[in-house]
Amino acid sequence: MSSDLSTAPTELPDSLEDAAEIAANACADFAEQAGALGRCRVDFDTSAGDETFTLLKQSTEFMQNLVSFVSYRMVPGLMEQKQSEIMKVAQARAELQALLNAGDDVQIDEEKKNELTQILENNGRDPNYKWEGPVVRIYFPDEGNAALARRDWLGDDPKVPPCVEFSACGGVRYQDIKKDAVVFFFCPKASESDSVESLLQTTETEAEDLKLTVFVNPNLVDMGVTGFGMAGRMLRERLLDGLTNVYYLRTLQWGALTRVWPQAFSVWQEDADAEGGYKLIWTGGQLPSNPEVEDIYDIQNGDKKERKSGGPLDQFGDFVQGMMRL
Repeated sequence: MSSDLSTAPTELPDSLEDAAEIAANACADFAEQAGALGRCRVDFDTSAGDETFTLLKQSTEFMQNLVSFVSYRMVPGLMEQKQSEIMKVAQARAELQALLNAGDDVQIDEEKKNELTQILENNGRDPNYKWEGPVVRIYFPDEGNAALARRDWLGDDPKVPPCVEFSACGGVRYQDIKKDAVVFFFCPKASESDSVESLLQTTETEAEDLKLTVFVNPNLVDMGVTGFGMAGRMLRERLLDGLTNVYYLRTLQWGALTRVWPQAFSVWQEDADAEGGYKLIWTGGQLPSNPEVEDIYDIQNGDKKERKSGGPLDQFGDFVQGMMRL
């Protein structure tokens, strides 16, 4: 089914984890259809205009889940390893329970007890184990964020599978990228656009089995950096226009805008009387601009007549809003 032909509305997710799993499946499905070197984008913004946290920080938990779901679906051998770890945990839990229930007259083997406890604490993963298979690489905007992720995402309680490696858009490249199977660019900014393009071209040339590149919350066009003139247009043509938007979720003050490829973009409005608390008020094949989203709401609620064609100022406003989404 083609994304251009699909008119089926996109339902809202039940939770952040559900959103990440839906997005991951959309990425994997797209990769299967696009073939090698597919490129797509995922946009996830649940701030509803609250700028207390940066988009990168606000979407970190979603990103951890997205990367994990994509990895387990697309990296050969990874799911089998996870199932093996689950079996080790179940076996260790059963053996430890039997050991503790042996009775007061039976001396507990402390060494065995500690061994089983360690297995449980490590969730069945050997702390000395090193993944040797395909790599899922995440490029952060800078080395500082990449270093924090190495510490926080791969610590005692890992948030992502062992196949994941962390890099930065800027700085000196030192990792071997030949095994990269899936590459994520997480919240790349306009100031890193040259590095992003270079890294993408190098990866698509050197990686031996690259399946997919995913841009998550890209902000590669900025008035103060690339401008909206020739530089912004050329960047858009070279990099952004070819990205299929496989998942989109943005919360609004009164509802949400969402899309799962290959279904339609859908606008939902909060409604206490509707099933699930939201009602569908619009579907379309293209991502609407911010003014268009507000128009959809106003028209639905009788506050405004449908705009047939805007004047030059309205059209320029829509253009600016559209560029700021990239």
